[in-house]
Amino acid sequence: MSAPVFSTLGCRLNAYETEAMREMADAAGLSGAVVVNTCAVTAEAVRKARQEIRRLSRENPGAPVIVTGCAAQTEPETFAAMPEVTRVIGNHEKMQPETWTQLRAPDLIGETEKVRVDDIMSVKETAGHLIDGFGRHRAYVQVQNGCDHRCTFCIIPYGRGNSRSVPAGVVVEQIKRLVGRGFNEVVLTGVDLTSWGADLPGTPRLGDLVMRILRLVPDLPRLRISSIDSIEADENLMLAIASEPRLMPHLHLSLQAGDDMILKRMKRRHLRDDAIAFCEEARRLRPDIVFGADIIAGFPTETEEMFRNSLKLVSDCDLTFLHVFPYSARKGTPAARMPAVKGPAIRDRAARLRGAGDAALRRHLDAQIGRTHRVLTEGPRIGRTEQFTEVAFDTDQPEGTLMDLVIAGHDGARLTV
Repeated sequence: MSAPVFSTLGCRLNAYETEAMREMADAAGLSGAVVVNTCAVTAEAVRKARQEIRRLSRENPGAPVIVTGCAAQTEPETFAAMPEVTRVIGNHEKMQPETWTQLRAPDLIGETEKVRVDDIMSVKETAGHLIDGFGRHRAYVQVQNGCDHRCTFCIIPYGRGNSRSVPAGVVVEQIKRLVGRGFNEVVLTGVDLTSWGADLPGTPRLGDLVMRILRLVPDLPRLRISSIDSIEADENLMLAIASEPRLMPHLHLSLQAGDDMILKRMKRRHLRDDAIAFCEEARRLRPDIVFGADIIAGFPTETEEMFRNSLKLVSDCDLTFLHVFPYSARKGTPAARMPAVKGPAIRDRAARLRGAGDAALRRHLDAQIGRTHRVLTEGPRIGRTEQFTEVAFDTDQPEGTLMDLVIAGHDGARLTV
């Protein structure tokens, strides 16, 4: 029988968990199955999940189809009703080795219950799954899962559960192991990363974890942290930004909007001026730092004036990498019951935000010409700077190598050497 076919939709954490599932499925001897790890962040994400399931079922006739991930957790009945689907597995269940042992064929063919999705809110711990990373260049370490906040547009807490942290000692030992295997960069990842530690003894903060990693793993060349909520940035995290060159000068911020009334209706915990102040302070501490950000276009009740405040945030925060999300109502969230912005206006605003993002990226690329950057090669012809900017090579390079390169130009999306 052939190895299982895995498909990942959505965030980097999902990609990490797919690798952990692949290892557990291999250990269990699962073969000949299709596994789809879904995303629930928007209604469009759920539609794409259904589309992917149908496509993979056509391409793998007769193979049992296992559906898991956030969309499977939040609306299991949607996927259980699909004739292509054999099993629906919850987000907690997918990370348990015994689940994959029980899913071995011919068990999938029997009369076992089709849906195995328990109450994610009852889950109290997050295990540190030891995987070898992706490729040979960068490793992702899950240090946190779930979210205690209830933003009005977001379904993710109901797919991931409440916030829970991996103990610092487990994280440090995993990073030591990864560095021993030759990884030059480690990325800390989670659903609400800046809430790390709130459920641990002594309630440490993310900055404490970062400082501990850098102190106890001196051979780690590069540490990167993924998306953070800037309003939760603690004193030690700011100290690390200022004083630790091995902490990469790139932060992706969960901003979502730039208008105070929309932020309140989103039930965010920051205001526009908070976001601007954070970016100014981080840039004062680390002048070469760059920011990415998530921004939603067309949130319910958003007027043109409110939208312009979000658009202006690109320049006010000097954002470089923009992730733009046209608002999509998620059934079961408070925002879905608010007065909606018309579809054409949402699409127009998303396009304008993307245009501002493209211009911001071009300004950043222009500013790098002639500078020397330490680049981590991700493949034969691609790498990334400390600031997470892509660099294209004209000759093949060994994957996972750190090289000091002078930037010669760019093509509008990537730097060139």
